[in-house]
Amino acid sequence: MWTPDEIAQLCYAHYNVKLPKQGKPEPNREWTLLAAVVKIQSPADQAWDSTEKQVPVTKEVVSLGTGTKCIGQSKMRKSGDILNDSHAEIIAKRSFQRYLLHQLHLAAVLQEDSIFVPGTQRGRWRLRPDLSFVFFSSHTPCGDASIIPMLEFEEQPCCPVIRNWANNSPVKGSDNLGDSKNKRSCEDPESPAAKKMRPGTPARSLSNCVAHRGTQESSPVKPDVSSSDLTKEKMDAVNGIAPGSFKVVDVYRTGAKCVPGETGDLRQPGAAYHQVGLLRVKPGRGDRTCSMSCSDKIARWNVLGCQGALLMHFLEKPIYLSAVVIGKCPYSQEAMRRALIDRCQEVLALPRGFGVHKLKIQQSGLLFEQSRCAVQVKRADGPGRLVPCGAAISWSAVPEQPLDVTANGFPQGTTKKEIGSPRARTSPLCTSYLPPTTIHPPLFLLRKGQASCGYQPDMIPDQQGGTLQIIPEAAEQHCRRRAARLHQKLDTYQEYKDAASAYQEAWSALRRAQPFASWIRNSPEYHQFK
Repeated sequence: MWTPDEIAQLCYAHYNVKLPKQGKPEPNREWTLLAAVVKIQSPADQAWDSTEKQVPVTKEVVSLGTGTKCIGQSKMRKSGDILNDSHAEIIAKRSFQRYLLHQLHLAAVLQEDSIFVPGTQRGRWRLRPDLSFVFFSSHTPCGDASIIPMLEFEEQPCCPVIRNWANNSPVKGSDNLGDSKNKRSCEDPESPAAKKMRPGTPARSLSNCVAHRGTQESSPVKPDVSSSDLTKEKMDAVNGIAPGSFKVVDVYRTGAKCVPGETGDLRQPGAAYHQVGLLRVKPGRGDRTCSMSCSDKIARWNVLGCQGALLMHFLEKPIYLSAVVIGKCPYSQEAMRRALIDRCQEVLALPRGFGVHKLKIQQSGLLFEQSRCAVQVKRADGPGRLVPCGAAISWSAVPEQPLDVTANGFPQGTTKKEIGSPRARTSPLCTSYLPPTTIHPPLFLLRKGQASCGYQPDMIPDQQGGTLQIIPEAAEQHCRRRAARLHQKLDTYQEYKDAASAYQEAWSALRRAQPFASWIRNSPEYHQFK
C-alpha cells in the first residue's frame, strides 16, 4: 500500500538529501517545480493496484526532474543537441527513459536485478509483473489540467479582465499567440499589473495556492464546470451553486496558448476566459514555442506509453504509468481527469498492446518547499523579485552520469562559443547524446560473450510462446545478420523512430482523434541527424 503523501515525501526527501546544490533555486529569490517517477514493487503474489489494500510495497525514486523553462522556436537546432522543453515533468520522463535503457542493458547481459524479463517475442522484453510506476509532480501540469474553477471566496491571482473586453468579439484561434503588451504584463507574475493583484499577506497567498485541494473530488459540483466549454452562452450554468454554496466566479488560468490555427480561448470575463479540453503550446518570452503543454504530453503517454518510439524496438508492450500524484497546489480532480484521460476516450483502432490506460489520479497534502507559493511565504516582503530558477536538474538511477544540470537547453555553464561543440552535446537527455545506431536492439544487445540477443543461449522464446533451441554461435550469427540488414535500411534518428511500426501506428491512431489531430509536429529536418 502507498499513499499520495508517502509518494510526495519520498520525492521531496530524494531532492533534498541525495541531490547537490547545483541547479537548485537560490534561497528566497528563486523557485522551481519538481517531478519524479517512483518504482513500486509489490509482493509477487499481489497485483500492482495496492493503494486500497494493506499490502507492504517497496518504493524507490528512479528518475527526477526540475525546471520551468522552454526554448522558443528560433532556438531549436537541427543537430539534436538542445533540450527544447525543460519543464520538470518532461525532464523527469526523459530521465526515466535513461533508466529504462539501463535496465534493458542489464537484461541483455543476463543480470537478475533488471526490471525486465524475456517476453514471448524473440528479442523483446516485458516489465516484471510485480512492478509499476507512479508519476509525481509538485504542481498540476501546465495546460488543460490547470484550468480550474475558482470559487467566489478566493482571490483572482490573474490580471482582472477589463470590463469593456466583454463587449469585444471573441479572439480567433489563429490570433491567440499575438497577445497585447497589457495581457503579457498581466500573465507575468512579476509585472506591475500582476503585483497589484497579489494577495495582501503571505498567508493568503499560500491559501490561494492550495484552495482546491480535494474539494472537487469530495463534493458534487452543479454544474460540472470542469468539463464545460465555459462559453458565454453557458455562463448562467457556470455561475450556479458550487460546493459549500459558493459560486464559480472565475478560473485559474494557464499560460499555455491554444494551438495556432485552431479554436482559441474566448477571453471573456470570469469563468468564460478559457475553453477547456483543447491542445495548448507552452508560452515563450516573445518567441513562440513548439512544445505542447505538459497536460497534453502526459495524456499522450497514457496512450503511447512513457518509453518513446526508440525503446519500443526492445519492448513487447509500452511502459504505462499506474498513477499520477500531484503535490499541494490549486487542484481539481475533474480537470485532471478531463485533461489526462477523458480526452483520450475517442482513440480507436490501437495496435496490440496499446490502449487508453486506466490511470489513477490523486493529490498529496504536502507542499514542495521550493515551489513559488512556499518561497513567497518565506521571503514575505523581502527585497528583489521572485523569479523562476533558470536551471533544470535531471537525475536518473543509472551508474553513469546520473546527474545532469542544464540551462537554456544546454549543459549549465555552456558559453555561446561552445554551442555546437562536443561540450554542448554532453547532456544525456539530448536526442543526439545517444545516437540511434548505438541503441538499436541488435547492436545494443550484441555484447562480447553474449551471443543470444539477451537470452540464455538455449532458451530463446519464439512468437508462439514456446522456446527455440539455439547454440551461442548460431545466435551470434543471427544477431549480426539482423544488424547488417537494418543498417542497410536505417540511417537517421527519424528513420529509427519510424521503424518502430507498432508505436507509429498507435501515434497515428491518437492523432486521428480530437483534440489530438491539431498536435504540433516539428519539421522532419530536426530529426535527420545521425
